[in-house]
Amino acid sequence: MNRTPDLTTAVWRKSSYSDGGASNCVEVADGHPGIVPVRDSKVPAGRVLLFGASSWSAFVHGVKETA
Repeated sequence: MNRTPDLTTAVWRKSSYSDGGASNCVEVADGHPGIVPVRDSKVPAGRVLLFGASSWSAFVHGVKETA
């Protein structure tokens, strides 16, 4: 069974913590129930990491606490 979502029409957005520059940017695609696709904005055709929604939420919460 293929569990990889079709991301060909995904709308990617940069992290709100991005400095707006060309480096160190993370992009996420919304609208995929239960998962959060993440990619490096410098390599948009590269690999995509898929995180469970609860794991991603815990990560974002941790980032916000340390910022």
